[in-house]
Amino acid sequence: MNASNRLPKQSLPLSQREEDLLCDNNNQENTQHHHEHEHSVHSHVHSEESLRRIVNRLSRIEGHIRGIKTMVQQSSPCPDVLLQIAAVRGALDRVARIVLDEHLTECIGRAAKEGNIEDELEQLKAALDRFLP
Repeated sequence: MNASNRLPKQSLPLSQREEDLLCDNNNQENTQHHHEHEHSVHSHVHSEESLRRIVNRLSRIEGHIRGIKTMVQQSSPCPDVLLQIAAVRGALDRVARIVLDEHLTECIGRAAKEGNIEDELEQLKAALDRFLP
């Protein structure tokens, strides 16, 4: 594969520190949203910065996937495509880790204060059963 078929360096996954530096707005406003599950609906608050960071990461992953699609359309070597897919997997795992951390600190913490931790833990276990191989 020649260099012209490779993804540009800026489309490759960034380190967490680099991604955090891209979030130039340090506004600490909170956004309320609802989780609707089979057995419960609860609202909680996440910071605008946290939500923006997750959305920014997902946007970069989306662009990276488009780059992989282009590589396939251009018949790039399979090992190069697999390497880029591995990079996307790693980036998705890092996003999942952020979402899980937010859930543990925000949702589980709120449930503990409100006295319905068992329901929240059961929902988390069910989600993890689907998420983990």
